[in-house]
Amino acid sequence: PNGVNLVHPILPELVGRNLHDLQDRNGDYVIRNLLRLAGEGGGFHRYVWNKPSTGQDEDKLSYVVQLKRWPWMMGTGLYIDDIAKEVAKARKQVQRNVRNTFFTVLVVVAGTIVLVVLIGVAINVHEVRKADSRLQELAHKSVQFQVSERRRFARELHDGINQMMVSVLYRIEAAVSKLKQQGSAAEEDLERGHRTLKEAINEVRHISHDLRPSLLDDMGLKVAVNSLLMDFSERTGIDAELEYEITGARLPEDIEITFYRVLQEALANVERHSGADRVLVSGWHRDGVAWIEIRDNGRGFDTRRRLQGPGIGVCNMRERVELLSGICQIDSEPGRGTSVKVGLRPMFFSENCECDNG
Repeated sequence: PNGVNLVHPILPELVGRNLHDLQDRNGDYVIRNLLRLAGEGGGFHRYVWNKPSTGQDEDKLSYVVQLKRWPWMMGTGLYIDDIAKEVAKARKQVQRNVRNTFFTVLVVVAGTIVLVVLIGVAINVHEVRKADSRLQELAHKSVQFQVSERRRFARELHDGINQMMVSVLYRIEAAVSKLKQQGSAAEEDLERGHRTLKEAINEVRHISHDLRPSLLDDMGLKVAVNSLLMDFSERTGIDAELEYEITGARLPEDIEITFYRVLQEALANVERHSGADRVLVSGWHRDGVAWIEIRDNGRGFDTRRRLQGPGIGVCNMRERVELLSGICQIDSEPGRGTSVKVGLRPMFFSENCECDNG
């Protein structure tokens, strides 16, 4: 331990030199202190040393031990600025890893939240659709119940009250015939009663037909619509034509009665307001939706004004169609006629799967 340098991997010019009295710029006897630490069993020592890579004096931290078999000291060291750079590099890497991990966690959390929200929305949409489907089914059942009650009431009128009134009419006619033979003064009163009773019978028949057209029950929509158009033409002188392409199974009765009532209302509007001389009624089935259209060649109107008014007929048509979640489109322009188009999607078909071809 006399301070002679035996080996140096970076500065070979120091090999063989005695560095025992070497001092750094701070007056520290570097080799002496290192030899002392090695003799004490080894340790760290910080000093200033020339850094070969830069040629500048830098702080250095060395660790030395003494080789027991020889009176030699062996040591190694690191420059403090290199340690600082490595620590800074490691710190940046840690920060980068933390940041990447944070973003990864953030993306995972955001994805999870989005997934939960989408699942929630999907469940809500499903529930809304189920509720809407149940509401539509309830509306259909409500309309069918109304149809059933109207049919029952119409039959009661026709088979009960109407038959009783007809029976009374026959008795009055028989009494009038007998009084004519006898020349009674009661003949005139009976004639008046006879006329009033006939009017009442016709009114009951008219009410019964309006409540539920028997042709619609017995023959289907096509025949009922055709009969309605024939009566309309005879009464008004307006040419009415039918193009009916709904074939296959009969539509549910709530759909049929809705189409029939809309057609009645539309024809009434044509008669009262349009000034038309021709009406075309079309029926077809496309993409699961049954459609019917009433088109006339009348004077037409401005839909932006008229449809905002309190027209009872238009309101009735729309309410009937909306009750079954259908589509009601009214297109018209002044001088170009009017088109009323209604689309209804049958929820199910009636058990009577006979073709409605009339």
